[in-house]
Parts: sequence; structure tokens; C-alpha cells
Amino acid sequence: MKQILTIVGARPQFIKAAAISHTISEKYSKVISEDILHTGQHYDDAMSGRFFTELGIPLPKYNLNVGSGSHGSQTAAMLKGIEEILLSNHYDGVLVYGDTNSTLAGALAASKLHIPVYHVEAGLRSFNRDMPEEINRILTDHVSKLLFAPTQTAVKNLRNEGFKEEEIVFCGDVMYDNVLHYTPIALQKATERIPSSPFILATLHRDFNTDNPERLKNILSALNTIADTLNTTILFPLHPRTRKIIDSKDIIVFSDHICLTEPLSYLETLAALQKSCLVLTDSGGLQKEANFSGKCCVVMRPETEWVELVEDGAAILADADKKRIVSAAEKLINHIPPHTNHFGNGDASDKIISQII
Repeated sequence: MKQILTIVGARPQFIKAAAISHTISEKYSKVISEDILHTGQHYDDAMSGRFFTELGIPLPKYNLNVGSGSHGSQTAAMLKGIEEILLSNHYDGVLVYGDTNSTLAGALAASKLHIPVYHVEAGLRSFNRDMPEEINRILTDHVSKLLFAPTQTAVKNLRNEGFKEEEIVFCGDVMYDNVLHYTPIALQKATERIPSSPFILATLHRDFNTDNPERLKNILSALNTIADTLNTTILFPLHPRTRKIIDSKDIIVFSDHICLTEPLSYLETLAALQKSCLVLTDSGGLQKEANFSGKCCVVMRPETEWVELVEDGAAILADADKKRIVSAAEKLINHIPPHTNHFGNGDASDKIISQII
């Protein structure tokens, strides 16, 4: 029996891990066993705890409770905690997801102990090294044994960086697996927080948007204009950091058409995507989930890792430019993106586990 350690620390990773955990329990439980380590990067219940229960993921065997902090202090605390656990137990491999500090810490700790690292969402590149996530994903790829690429663009990026063919696995996107599996459940459990009439779903959490007063003001002003001009409700679940900054700076008075809520659970997010008519976000994962749910997306960032969506016309890059955000929203609202198979066929988790075995 092979034993792997899955390392997670942020909401998107809990979601990705759910697909893998379900596949192991349903198909591979006799040959591979999984323990989960939660770094505590997202440490409040709204951003962390309830996802495990909601998605049916086994509760973490380990929780480092690292919490927030600077990139250096946070990553250092994770490295120390992960290394101690790896030294005290035998694992045949470490599974990491995406591009957070938890991803990098897990990959570095394992690689220095000569434990194989398996990176889910390998090969993604924004080509913007000012983003901490870009540094994390590049470094993680370069210490990993198997690189699980969600798209052919990611495969191409890895080839261009000199990785060997036997290291690269095109598997599709595990988040597509989850959208297919959980959306029917989500629609059955949709809560009163999801409006019944058509609405736009907006999220904002990237530090380069929330911590820059000019960018933040431009984006919030754009949301107000869109809500009032299109006479459409905007459902705006506030990330804890975004809420804290908005409340402390008193930057803007929101339109009556903007509905501020606490963060949505994963199932609530899927239900909201199904009922929405457009998505505005700076999230990487939500861009794809919108596409999987048949909705277009305005990306409030200067670039995206998911270039396929822009090339297909399913997403528009608007950065923090008010005019571009408003124009993109007017163009894409109620528009149905083309159906493609850029992200695989919904069996990514099966391909990942079978390849690891």
C-alpha cells in the first residue's frame, strides 16, 4: 500500500483535493492511502473549515494553524511544520495543488527529503513575476517528479522550459471533475443567499487589487456603474481581507443594486454560478468554474493563466480599468461561451491517481 500526503491550505485547494480524495476512496483504496495536512493558511471557518464537511473530504490528520503573515514568515512556518511531519512518518509521495505558499512549502520540504512531489495544476504561467503565485508555481514545478497539466497550453509551457516528456502528464482539470459532480447537489441545496432573479456574481481578493487604493476604488466604482447602468443585482461575497480594507478605508458608498454577503461556500458558489448571468472576478479558479457553468467572465487582472478562455471570447481581461470593466460587462452579460474541451473530460482525478500509482 502506497501512502501519500496531500498538502492544502486555501479554499481552491480544498476543492481540488475533494476530487482526488473521492477517486482514491471509490477506486484505489486498496493500493493507495491518503493523509491530509492543512497548513492553516486559510484559518477561519468561513474560508476553511466548512469546506471539508460540505465536500465530504476526510478531515485533515494534521493542522499547522499557521494563519496569516508575510510571505516569508508564513512559508517558513509551513516548511518547519511540514518537515517535522515528513520526518516522523513514511510517505511515498507528496501531493500539492496550485500556487499558494502552502504549495511551495510542501514541495520544498518534500524535495529536500527526497520524497517525490506531484504537482496538480502544473505548467500554468501568467508571465508576471510580480505575482507571488507565479514564483510559487514555477519553483514547485521545478522540484516535482510528476507535473499534472490541466491544459495543452500548460503542457506547452512546461516543454518550453525544458521538462522531459515523461515528467509531464496532460490530465485535464480536477475542478471540472468537481463542477460536474457537485452542481446537481448544489442546486438542490441552494440557500436564501442566492437571489432568485438574474444577477452578476462578483468576487475580489487579490492583494494587488485590495491593497492598492486606486485599483480598489476603480473596481468598486465599476461595479456600481454596472449595477446601476444595467439595472442588475450584483451578488458580491466579500473575502475577509477585502471586507476589512473596505470597512477601514470607507472608500465608497455601494449602489442599492449591490448585495454584499459573507463568503459563499463551494456549493453556494456553484449554485450562484448556475443562476448568474455574468461573473466579474480576480480569482483564477472562478474564471474556469464560470466557464464550466456556461457563463462568461470579466477578469479584473492584467493577465490570466487561462488564456484559452480569452482566446475563445469566454473571458475579457479588463485589469482595474473602470471603463474596460464596464465595457466588458456590457458585452458579455447573458452571453453563452463556446463549449470546448480545453480542460479535459471530467476524469482528471482518475488520470492523476492512476499515474501516481
